[in-house]
Amino acid sequence: MLDKKYQSIVFTFFMSLLMSCIMSFVISVFNIGFASDLSAIWFKAWCFAFVVAFPAITVISPVVRKLVSLTIRNQPGQ
Repeated sequence: MLDKKYQSIVFTFFMSLLMSCIMSFVISVFNIGFASDLSAIWFKAWCFAFVVAFPAITVISPVVRKLVSLTIRNQPGQ
């Protein structure tokens, strides 16, 4: 098991892995349908999407956290 200090980067890794998987599959099906070579096309798209998604989420997540903190109202007494 990894130390808790790596929680943010591990979260980013799994979030980018799963989201790039889902989105590349959906977009591949949307663009070419359920073709016979869909799995090869999707896997290639997934690899490329993950390479883009991981650094993008790493850079963007602090901005998103700030936007969330500005959006969510603090309850009195917290």
